Amino acid sequence: MATDLEIASAATLEPIEAIAWKLGIPSTDIMPMGRNVAKVTWDGLKSRMNKPQGSLVLVTSVNPTPFGEGKTVTTIGLTQALCRIGQSATCVIREPSMGPVFGIKGGAAGGGYSQVLPMEEINLHFTGDLHAVTSAHNLLSALIDNHIKHGNECQLDSTRISWPRVVDMNDRALRDVVIGMGGPANGYLRQERFDITAASEVMAILVLASDYADLKQRLGEIVIGQSFGGNPVKASEIEAQGAMALLLRNAFLPNLVQTLEGNPAFIHGGPFANIAHGNSSIIADKLALSAADIVVTEAGFGSDMGAEKFMHIKAATSGKSPDCVVMNVTVRSMKLHGGAFGSRGGYRPSKDELEAENVESVAIGAATNLDRHIRNMAGFGVPVIVSINKFTSDTDAEIKAISDAAHASGARAVTVTEVHSKGGEGGEDLAKAVVKAVQDHVAAGRPFTPLFVEDAPVMEKVEAIATRMYKAKDVYVETAAKKQLDKIISWGYGNLPVCMAKTQYSFSHDAGKLGAPSDFTLPIREFRLNSGAGFIVAILGNMMTMPGLPKRPAAIDMDMDDDGNQAGIFG
Repeated sequence: MATDLEIASAATLEPIEAIAWKLGIPSTDIMPMGRNVAKVTWDGLKSRMNKPQGSLVLVTSVNPTPFGEGKTVTTIGLTQALCRIGQSATCVIREPSMGPVFGIKGGAAGGGYSQVLPMEEINLHFTGDLHAVTSAHNLLSALIDNHIKHGNECQLDSTRISWPRVVDMNDRALRDVVIGMGGPANGYLRQERFDITAASEVMAILVLASDYADLKQRLGEIVIGQSFGGNPVKASEIEAQGAMALLLRNAFLPNLVQTLEGNPAFIHGGPFANIAHGNSSIIADKLALSAADIVVTEAGFGSDMGAEKFMHIKAATSGKSPDCVVMNVTVRSMKLHGGAFGSRGGYRPSKDELEAENVESVAIGAATNLDRHIRNMAGFGVPVIVSINKFTSDTDAEIKAISDAAHASGARAVTVTEVHSKGGEGGEDLAKAVVKAVQDHVAAGRPFTPLFVEDAPVMEKVEAIATRMYKAKDVYVETAAKKQLDKIISWGYGNLPVCMAKTQYSFSHDAGKLGAPSDFTLPIREFRLNSGAGFIVAILGNMMTMPGLPKRPAAIDMDMDDDGNQAGIFG
């Protein structure tokens, strides 16, 4: 089979105006960004915000291996399959961060015959949205230090500034730095940290805001630190929100591209679900739902990460819950969780290890890890369909072991999906199962049951997620974290949603606890207030908000020739 890059390079793309037309969006409502990418204009967005909304399908996954389990491939392939069987469908996926592109994954635009195009541009700078987020975020950082230097009217305590800087790259050396060296002309000497851009509160605000006014209001609500008196200081108090919003003016507009089979697809918003909420933008979802009967979207990493945050953060903000959940699973992930590769969640097995038949490990992984994911998602009142993303080395016995376990766990349907090798044709069974599940869920009145009421105290929310989804026996809040939470509560933010930041490789905080761990104590190291985004981040265990590069980064295998043609690993 050809490589992802070869498949993408051989494709003949339709004009982006024709892709927009398929959704009923005229050329006057798009802003071309080159030949094959466009943003939908603000006027085009506004005219569609109050139109009837279609049905939303959420694609999630089991806890992944370091290779990824093809969740984006399944999302794109399902969209192609729905269109093949005559449905009006599109998808909304997240924008790749250059951190994982040059780190582990090598790309995030799908793969094989289920890709969004032009994948080379999408995987690199795309339309510059992440750069705009980086600039807006760091503008606030610069304004903070400038405010302190020139009189500090807000009495901001330079030792208690909570606003970091960001960069869209994995760079562990920036986790803890010192700025302002070189004397008074360079500002105040203080400790600083960098996060990766996808973890920025500005990114969260961008994807949760409903319009430009909401965007600017949320930016102004960002708490940047404390005054000498211990009170919160907001971005609006140093008059930062207007310029920040201006930098995000175009980034706020969803991006329109196409699948390999010429179906419309939207890409908008940040990727990470382990250290952020890991979902595409609300405004892109609304646009897509106004133009198609079925919209397929994805949530980052396993269902304990992005999907849980979809249910409790994104759906709570948008008022739109899914009509169906697709649980993506692979034979290799079940081997990992069944103990075939030891007890390291981040272990990268060799090709021979990955492809060797191991029905016993697959069955154990499916009866533990997959079982919990299915039951957790079904607990929200939404039908769950299991999609087995098939690789060529998977055996019939291994696939049967997953299918049997999934049915026993209560999956509405189980399908074998081959969209990587066959495109939409390989996902038709999945598409038909999704259509039936969506129709039945709508007919039942769209039941949806979160784990807690929206205004519950933050620790009640933390404990519900920890004990009911992760199956922890209890939660331990470290002394420093308790002080942080007490301060946040005293400021009036004690009932916000919570975004749990933890390893993606396990239900627990420990990547070595594979399968379905239970009866462990969940440690909370830190609480961070994202008041503009409207949630509190709970950092578990040793989780870092600035990732590092692996021993051999994907970047080492990337290159271009003398004519600018790209080579290397993408997808």
